[in-house]
Amino acid sequence: MKRDKCEFFFSRKARMVSAMGDADLSRSEGIHPDVRIGHVHLKVSDLERAIQFYRDVLGFDVTQRYGNQAAFLSAGGYHHHIGLNTWESKGGAPPPRGSSGLYHLALLYPERRLLADALRRVVKAGIPLEGASDHGVSEAIYLRDPDNNGVELYWDKPKEQWPRSADGGLQMVTEPLDVDDLLSELK
Repeated sequence: MKRDKCEFFFSRKARMVSAMGDADLSRSEGIHPDVRIGHVHLKVSDLERAIQFYRDVLGFDVTQRYGNQAAFLSAGGYHHHIGLNTWESKGGAPPPRGSSGLYHLALLYPERRLLADALRRVVKAGIPLEGASDHGVSEAIYLRDPDNNGVELYWDKPKEQWPRSADGGLQMVTEPLDVDDLLSELK
């Protein structure tokens, strides 16, 4: 059965390419500027533990569950920003260092004060930080979720403050972030 599906897929793909004719794919218009990453779906070893991290520490809402195998979480009533499942990973170990895969997921906060609140939640939960950086364009904190997935929590500085080179290009940096200054946003 698997072979039949592959043959169907590739024959359909061949028909699609043929229908495109001599279109020059190397001269693409590029991706539309309003395209955004809609969600990330993570394989986790323990669904309840992962839900506790993303819901109880980071503050996402659970929007739907599929029994004890999967859950979808959201900010602000969206259908889901994060999917969690144990379909191929229940009880599994994280990928070893040096392997390919997800480096980190990045959660963009709309205000510096909200990033400070996220940092407060992380510290209160006893989750160690792996880093805290000022990138010139943004400020970010880095940590790991319970399945050892990298998580970046950040906010973008106003575009007018982004560092630029003489020719107008971005000049992002990686400088230490003053976390005490960040936390002072909560006072």
